[in-house]
Amino acid sequence: MAQVQAAPQGFVEGHVKIVFRTAAAPDDMPEREVVPESYTAYPLVILTKEGRKEVARLTADAKGNYHAALPPGDYVLDVPDQVARHIRATSRPFTVVSNQTVRVDITVFSGVYKGQA
Repeated sequence: MAQVQAAPQGFVEGHVKIVFRTAAAPDDMPEREVVPESYTAYPLVILTKEGRKEVARLTADAKGNYHAALPPGDYVLDVPDQVARHIRATSRPFTVVSNQTVRVDITVFSGVYKGQA
C-alpha cells in the first residue's frame, strides 16, 4: 500500500490597520486611536482563490497582528460583510509555500467618507 504524504504547511501572518473616519473630520485632523478591543470587531477571512470558499476565520491580537498555518496554495485575505458594516478593505491575494511564511497586511477603513452621507 502506498503512503500519501501531504506537503508541509506554510504560514501567513500580517498586521491589520484600522482607520476610522467621520463625515465632519477635515483631512488634516488626526485619525482616531485604535483600542485593542477594536480588532475583535474586524474579523478576517481566508478564502480559496478560485472558489472563494472560506478556509479560515481569524481575529487579530491586541496589537493588530495575526498568524495562521495553511496548506500550500493560493488564497485571498478579506474582511467579511463590508457593505452591511459600513467598512472598506481591499482583498489581498497571496500564495502559501511549504515551510515558509508570507506576510499580508490589510487596512480596514471604518466610518463615513466624503461623498457618503
